[in-house]
Amino acid sequence: MEDNNEVTAECVHEACDHGSGGERKSHHSDKTKSNLISRLNRIEGQIRGVKGLIDRDAYCDDVLNQIAAIQSALNSVGKLLLEGHMKSCVIERIQAGDDDVIDELLITVKKLMK
Repeated sequence: MEDNNEVTAECVHEACDHGSGGERKSHHSDKTKSNLISRLNRIEGQIRGVKGLIDRDAYCDDVLNQIAAIQSALNSVGKLLLEGHMKSCVIERIQAGDDDVIDELLITVKKLMK
C-alpha cells in the first residue's frame, strides 16, 4: 500500500486540550480528520478482504502479504499521529513545565515499536 500523506503531520493536532475533569483531547482539523478516517476505512476494508480470503481458503502467502499491507497502513496512521502529537501536544506540555509528557511519550513509542 502506498503512503499518501495528503495532510502534513504539523496539522494533525490543532491544539491539545486537557478539558474538564482532566480528560485529554486533541483537536484535529476537518481535513486531517477526513484523511485519518479515510485511511482507517481503507484498512477496515482490507481486514474484511483478509477475512474473505481466509473464508475462501486462499493461499497462505497471499493472506500474509495482505496482512503485511494492513500493518504498514496502520503504521503510517500511527506515524502521522505521533509526529503531530510531538509537534503540538508534547511541545505545549513541555513549555507549560509538564516534563511527565516525556515518560508518557516513551511508553507510547515503545508500544508502537512492538
